[in-house]
Amino acid sequence: MAKMRTVDVIVAILEKEGATEAFGLPGAAINPLYSAMKVHGGIRHTLARHVEGASHMADGYSRAKAGNIGVCLGTSGPAGTDMITGLYAAQADSIPLLCFTGQAPVAKLHKEDFQAVDIESIAKPLTKMAMTILEPGQVPGAVQKAFQLMRTGRPGPVLLDLPFDVQMAQIEFDIDSYEPLPVEKPRATRKQAEKALDMLTAAEKPLIVAGGGIINADASDKLVEFAEILNVPVVPTLMGWGAIPDDHRLSAGMVGLQTSHKYGNATFLESDFVIGIGNRWANRHTGTVEKYTEGRKFVHVDIEPTQIGRVFSPDFGIVSDAGLALDALIEVAKERKAAGTLPDYSAWAESAQEKRGRMQRKTHFDNVPMKPFRVYEEMNKAFGPDTTYVTTIGLSQIAGAQMLHVFGPRKWINAGQAGPLGWTGPAALGVVRGKPGETVVALSGDYDFQFMIEELAVGAQHQLPYIHVVVNNSYLGLIRQSQRGFEMDYHVSLAFENVNATGSEAAQGYGVDHIKVAEGLGCKAIRVEHPEDLGPAFEKARALMAEYKVPVVVEAILERVTNIAMGTELDNVVEFEDLAERREDAPTAIVALLD
Repeated sequence: MAKMRTVDVIVAILEKEGATEAFGLPGAAINPLYSAMKVHGGIRHTLARHVEGASHMADGYSRAKAGNIGVCLGTSGPAGTDMITGLYAAQADSIPLLCFTGQAPVAKLHKEDFQAVDIESIAKPLTKMAMTILEPGQVPGAVQKAFQLMRTGRPGPVLLDLPFDVQMAQIEFDIDSYEPLPVEKPRATRKQAEKALDMLTAAEKPLIVAGGGIINADASDKLVEFAEILNVPVVPTLMGWGAIPDDHRLSAGMVGLQTSHKYGNATFLESDFVIGIGNRWANRHTGTVEKYTEGRKFVHVDIEPTQIGRVFSPDFGIVSDAGLALDALIEVAKERKAAGTLPDYSAWAESAQEKRGRMQRKTHFDNVPMKPFRVYEEMNKAFGPDTTYVTTIGLSQIAGAQMLHVFGPRKWINAGQAGPLGWTGPAALGVVRGKPGETVVALSGDYDFQFMIEELAVGAQHQLPYIHVVVNNSYLGLIRQSQRGFEMDYHVSLAFENVNATGSEAAQGYGVDHIKVAEGLGCKAIRVEHPEDLGPAFEKARALMAEYKVPVVVEAILERVTNIAMGTELDNVVEFEDLAERREDAPTAIVALLD
């Protein structure tokens, strides 16, 4: 066997495990690992401007394609704590992410050495494993175990902390004899599939709730096949959006208090049975459990045993990988269809589509400053079914989820549970790494955009082109809307008279000049003030992106105050704008408004 530094071992294992995209920031305590990457040459590294940004880039890369695992690197102390938000976002949404931090030498760990912090203890609650490796000989096994854990059961992140002297130590290692550890996934039994189908077919108005576990299992085609065999409507969760294309005849819209459709909620409230596959019953989806569960039975399929019954106790629970569960369900459903024993749910499925053609939110507004709904209408026109959207939180995300269309898995990439402001930009860069040559469109409000705006320079330096739509009302809009119940509007406005601002009157009072900042970071940017100019702006953005190979920002100047539909219960979502009354009110709706 060859004798080599532990960092050379790590890099060799990364290549063999297929994790060859790294995002990070070098520093003294992690320089040995960087030196190994340089010597090896097989790991591509994207230099971030902030280590939190690097963690979101790695997260976005992991989400972009099935099987991807992004790697995040940082020096000791502050870099590790910077990664914590990235670990939280990945852990909350079941995303594999591998972080390495440099650390003080083992003998200095209890001496409060410069930039030494107990990152293992800090990261443990947010990872599947966090470990400070104290012995050089443990390095191969720790990295091997990390990959197994990230892929086993509910996916998630791992952090490995590397003391400097452990990185520099030499050990015997043979990469040719290294093999990844086996990954075990629970599988639904035939008996479980039969019982679930018995319960479903005993119902008059069943629904399938498709969660992010279906995306993680790369099982969207199986979901669609299962739904088509039964002719049963499908409700995707926010993390499962795209598991069934929005234009499929069985797509019933999303359900929830915020990122939902009026017709989706109406269909759900009529249902009498729900099978949830790979979902968490997140509170923004359910509202109160009492209202959500009233009058219907539930089957819950999840890969993680402790998720069954966590939010409420289902009538039947199945611990299984979503794809393997769908295999079993499809087998039984096909047999019953061939035997002619499946109920006819055609009328129920058609009623869900009828609601889509009747309960639509208006998008076509000509106001100046613009209403956000018109921006999403124009995005639907400009960006086709091949588009991948990236976003995180805020009124921009909520309205985007209500108005945009998604036509396939991993085409809506969203930090769903954690929702950290600033995630969108760096995550989009990671998605571009994972989907080279594809159309990637990020969506941010002004505050999300400003949180990690420096990462635009990464896109310019590494030529990672995408379009970043910024809906700018110079407001913390979601916070302002949530403060309505307290009868206040306190410290949420981001507006100020920028004495250095030049250009249009509309930009005055909106504070930060995003155009100048974006261009100063090496990108291209366009400001749009009138709705009729949005289409040409998106077309120009595509041309600039193709010519310069950099991120292109399209800033839409919005009215200062907009309230987006949301509520406290599925039957108590407040609509602040009039619903569409004519087809011209919602011209990009998937199902044309019924006159």
